[in-house]
Amino acid sequence: MRISKELYHPIIHWRDFKMKIFIEGIMVGIFSGSIIVAFRYVLEKAETWREALYPFLKTQGLTAIILWFGVLLSLAFFLSYLGKKEPMAGGSGIPQVKGELIGFINMNWLKVLFIKFIGGTLAIGAGLSLGREGPSVQLGAATAKGLSRFFNRLRIEEKYLMTSGASAGLAAAFNAPLAGVIFSLEELHKNFSPAVLMSAMSASLTADFISQNVFGQRPVFNVPHLLILPLNQYGYLIGLGIVTGFLGVVFNQTLLKSLNIYDRIKLPQTLKLILPLFTAGILGFILPQVLGGGNTVVDSLGYGNYGIKILLILWLGKFLFTMISFGSGVPGGIFLPLLVIGAITGDIYGHLLTYFFHLNQQYVQNFTIFAMAAYFTAIVKAPVTGSILITEMTGSFEHLLALVTVSMTAYLISDLLKSAPIYDSLLDRMLKKQAARQVVQAESLKVITEVSVVLGSELEGKCVKDILWPENCLIVSIKRGEKEIIPKGRTKVLAGDFIYILTDENQVVQVKSQLTKMAHSMILPT
Repeated sequence: MRISKELYHPIIHWRDFKMKIFIEGIMVGIFSGSIIVAFRYVLEKAETWREALYPFLKTQGLTAIILWFGVLLSLAFFLSYLGKKEPMAGGSGIPQVKGELIGFINMNWLKVLFIKFIGGTLAIGAGLSLGREGPSVQLGAATAKGLSRFFNRLRIEEKYLMTSGASAGLAAAFNAPLAGVIFSLEELHKNFSPAVLMSAMSASLTADFISQNVFGQRPVFNVPHLLILPLNQYGYLIGLGIVTGFLGVVFNQTLLKSLNIYDRIKLPQTLKLILPLFTAGILGFILPQVLGGGNTVVDSLGYGNYGIKILLILWLGKFLFTMISFGSGVPGGIFLPLLVIGAITGDIYGHLLTYFFHLNQQYVQNFTIFAMAAYFTAIVKAPVTGSILITEMTGSFEHLLALVTVSMTAYLISDLLKSAPIYDSLLDRMLKKQAARQVVQAESLKVITEVSVVLGSELEGKCVKDILWPENCLIVSIKRGEKEIIPKGRTKVLAGDFIYILTDENQVVQVKSQLTKMAHSMILPT
């Protein structure tokens, strides 16, 4: 297998390559951040408009209400049309990005960019219980892919840039640059590659800088005067982790079932979309708090104006409406809705503690905030991202120990209950449904991909000549820290190494899958 100079250049000039993608990450951050800021700005205007609409409609009589439902019916037709034009623009967007990064999916970046922006604005603006973060991640990744194609970058470089774009998307959506970086490493790329870290960090910080210039430097959630939870109260955190871990499993299972129910309904997509849109129209008059993303609900919980019964109604309403909204397949994510559901869960938990165990009322808001991280972790299975995300969204690093404690507890519970990460489940479902393994067409191009070696894996400690490598691949380099090793038969593979493999583009998925299994699967002592 011959290696072109163009393909091998990033490996032999590794330090230059890292600096190059660091600079390119800044460029990705500028473009992706600008698009996400525009998306977020339009959504906030739509939410403001919708909040004023329903009180106005109540004063205008039945005719105005019927006209509004006519508008919702028109939206159902238009969203259905957009879904047919570009199916990859539907749903959250994060599974699509994960699928692209591992090679199972090939998005049309320009169509996704346009349709996701328009469709997400209309769906969330109309009141569906969906979040901006999933679309923001996909918009950021699609923008980065467009830049990569414009400058004719190599495929391995394109994946770095797409990961950076996804990181920038989350950073700009939530004013959370660290969470954007950690999410790209923990959830999307699945390893802490130095190259990914540098490009994602530069993109995320740049996008956040643009976002803060537009929306200000305050955190997304307004949490004033949050007291530090005493260490002798940490037992309650374990209880909260258990509760949110179990409820996170329920969320995942219900979400997947809602998607299956929609699939089994033998009706045109337009008629299917009428259900969530008309439900939004009805809820706008009787329970407007559950419409849209719902971050204003989190802010209002801090004032303690809700009783247990109202909180239970809000929890059930938000939960069910999120299932109805996301199951329809329109553009929109679950990040923000699940954080809101988690916050309501924590508020209920805190109120019960004050009633039965005489917990100081001042600490109820702590459990509201901590439950968001725990619920996110139980659903997404990304505890580090969950802890950092809530830390940045609330603007305080003083509660990191408590956040990690409750998040890890929720993670362990969901793991014991064998709940898969929701975005992995959504991706698997997408691949099975669309037979996406055939989406990437066979080509004769050669590509380089990387695999990290973890401690205790099948590859650790073995010499290159003793490893049964997959067919049709060539080991071209091993990176060990800042040192580059040209592999020979007696070269020993160590934990922490990054192995670079050359293979045909049409076989990269199979080769990467086999090598990842070998490099990550733990060998248990006998």
